[in-house]
Amino acid sequence: MNQTLRGFATISYWAEDVEAAKTWYSELLGISPYFERSGPDGRLAYAEFRLGDYQHELGLIDRRFAPARAMDGPGGALMYWHVDDVEATFRKLKAMGAEEYEPVTRRGGGFVTASVTDPFGNVLGIMYNPHDLEIRDTNANE
Repeated sequence: MNQTLRGFATISYWAEDVEAAKTWYSELLGISPYFERSGPDGRLAYAEFRLGDYQHELGLIDRRFAPARAMDGPGGALMYWHVDDVEATFRKLKAMGAEEYEPVTRRGGGFVTASVTDPFGNVLGIMYNPHDLEIRDTNANE
């Protein structure tokens, strides 16, 4: 079967101050971006991290380069990152200045979600997803 959507390539988070966002996300993730690009004015315009078992990409982009129809505040699609401990990660995010967007919610079947708004206005979803672990384990055994 030829799949149309094969997984996400990069998720983009917007920030007025990409340097501050880079510092905040570097602290949260415990890594530095692997790629950075300055804008025409010499200020940092883009920083990209590779994360997790599949090296998904998180891009921090200067808000001035956002699409014309992008929303100014939190909203739209909510993308969840798999974490091993939602409650501990949620506490860490809030301790770092993120604001609760959605509380820790047990969804049944082992799924647990929560989300925050980062200090730059982006919604950051976190999830414990048993299916993610099953896929990871299957791929590790192949």
